[in-house]
Amino acid sequence: MFNMSDLLDAFTQSGVTKSTNQRMRTALSEGGKAPESMLSGLFGGSSGGGLGDALSKVLGGGGIGSTLGNVLEDAGKAVGGKRNLKVGGIGALVGALLGGGGRSMGGALGGGVMALLGAMAFSALKKGGQPADEVPVGLKEVNTSEEKNELEREAGLIFQAMINAAKADGQIDKSEVSRIVGKLDEMGIDTEAKKFVMAEMQKPMDTDALVEAAADQPGLGAQLYAASLLAIEVDTPTERDYLSNLGERLGLKPAVIAALEQTIGIKRA
Repeated sequence: MFNMSDLLDAFTQSGVTKSTNQRMRTALSEGGKAPESMLSGLFGGSSGGGLGDALSKVLGGGGIGSTLGNVLEDAGKAVGGKRNLKVGGIGALVGALLGGGGRSMGGALGGGVMALLGAMAFSALKKGGQPADEVPVGLKEVNTSEEKNELEREAGLIFQAMINAAKADGQIDKSEVSRIVGKLDEMGIDTEAKKFVMAEMQKPMDTDALVEAAADQPGLGAQLYAASLLAIEVDTPTERDYLSNLGERLGLKPAVIAALEQTIGIKRA
């Protein structure tokens, strides 16, 4: 059986829409660009710091740190230290998205998308004055089989949220299915996982199942909403109505929704 969090990484990188990767860049940095010192560290350049040094910059502030530094600091305190956060996954995602061609977009990101969505949700709930149930499992290092199972369950729900949102304007057409599956093939995703993706894209919408799964879990609800923002352009009335309905049904405060949209650069009229 394939790893769901790894499939989510690859599916998201495949570019569900033309804006997906740019929105993740925006969430990770100011203006979609990383400082040269950050990139140098990530790719083992002249700074000599390697990934560990680059990630200390992620946590410290400035550039990318101005977006995620504070929330990672707070989340680290909640789980007994930053060492218990999935910082490596965020680092891999930084390298893939902000590398400017220096690193292939293919390959596993170590749960980087789950970590990013978890950080976005944790931050937005705090900004919006809506208490989080706990630090999202995708943002934490997984140490037990129970945590691993929960991570896979939530990754599956987040994947379904992205697929569901992509159907807001109607079924995903065959050309889009072929494009996405072709991208997954380029990344080396196995046949079983690709068949799963194709089957999910061909199913009818099921918003009810997502809302039910996230009941009384604002942290998960915020992640499902954030993932949905990555999956559509939000440039039609149908898509805007879908998001408004989804946010309300997930029980998210308007300020939380606004914080999530601001983080990835969506500007409402």
